[in-house]
Amino acid sequence: MVRKAIIPAAGLGTRMLPATKAVPKEMLTIVDKPVIQYVVEEAIDSGIAHILVITSKGKNSMRDHFSKDFPNAAYYREKGKTEVLERLETIGHCKIEFIEQSDLNGLGGAIYLGKDFIGDEPFAVLLGDTICDFEDRNPVLGQLIDVYNQFKSSVTAIEEVPADYVNRYGIMGGDALSDGIYKVSQWVEKPEPELAPSRLAIAARYVFTPAIFQCLEKTTKGRNNELQVTDAMHNLLNAEDMYGLQFKGTRFDVGNPLGFIKTNLHFGLKEAKMGEELRDWLGNETPGL
Repeated sequence: MVRKAIIPAAGLGTRMLPATKAVPKEMLTIVDKPVIQYVVEEAIDSGIAHILVITSKGKNSMRDHFSKDFPNAAYYREKGKTEVLERLETIGHCKIEFIEQSDLNGLGGAIYLGKDFIGDEPFAVLLGDTICDFEDRNPVLGQLIDVYNQFKSSVTAIEEVPADYVNRYGIMGGDALSDGIYKVSQWVEKPEPELAPSRLAIAARYVFTPAIFQCLEKTTKGRNNELQVTDAMHNLLNAEDMYGLQFKGTRFDVGNPLGFIKTNLHFGLKEAKMGEELRDWLGNETPGL
């Protein structure tokens, strides 16, 4: 059973400066919730009961946000505005711990900090600056856990990207099985298009067996002189089968300005009343679109 998750959220947010000078990119708002709350809610909806957030210096606002203490609760309760308090309830539905990453050392380094937290059991990883919308009431992480339960091996979310984008991602090579499931034969970190084994890119969600920690220990630093989890995943193939899943849903990278705007529009349009007004406004502002 996959009960625990790690959310790496220690990045500097360079692409979102100056907005991230004092506010972590994971705390930027999509409609009316910070990015990381969407990520935590996906984990909870997928059956995760215990989360470790990998944070860094100056990101205490994430701890404050997930604290069960709400200083203004008495005010809203006195005013009879219980709907406000009800909207905050989901924040406390999961046990969340935090650990600070003192030296940024790539995604692999962030995940490795969770070794003691995870122990000897399978676990999920959800990138803290990426939101996944999903279909059929089954979150993307939930879809991955279903595949893990089928094969009892590590599985990674993948999506097809344009050829000129493959050098931005970890890329999978492998063979299709069924229902969007691939058996992996190789992982390559940010290859040049002519060297890429496919256009299937890692998409911000993973389920690992604890064997990944041994691979991280043995993996040398790679691109950007950082510990790349993709390199460790390539080594993990020597120890166990791995799978990739083309998930049902849409991934949104909110760590860059255009992605942030697109994500707000997507989720804004999904809101019932707001969606109607936003659609009308967009129609008036952009009549040619």
